[in-house]
Amino acid sequence: MPSRDIAAKELAKAFSVLSHPDRVRIIEELGSGEKDVNSLRAVLGVSHSRTSQNLAVLRTNRLVTERRDGRHVFYRLSQPELAGWILEGLRFIEGDLQASEARLSAFEEARQKWSGEPASELLVTNRD
Repeated sequence: MPSRDIAAKELAKAFSVLSHPDRVRIIEELGSGEKDVNSLRAVLGVSHSRTSQNLAVLRTNRLVTERRDGRHVFYRLSQPELAGWILEGLRFIEGDLQASEARLSAFEEARQKWSGEPASELLVTNRD
């Protein structure tokens, strides 16, 4: 298998793991340091089992590791730069949202102009 195919498959696998909003939020939270399930659950505002299930997916895919301290388990990113990578992804999304807002603004401006003109003027304008 060519190296580009292998790389593309591995990236696609990583993207699929990151395709759940809770997992993205967990990665963001772990970017500032290790946390236990209860801390993550409180920040995410979801159930303990949901947090644990998402951590299991991240752990299975080697994106997070765990450290046991007695009965407590603490999670941290396997590669802390992953949190920075997620933040860079936000810049891409923000750029896309700005373009969408500009489009929406243009549509709203056009709608206001069109609705401010009497229908007869719109018809005359459309005929010209």
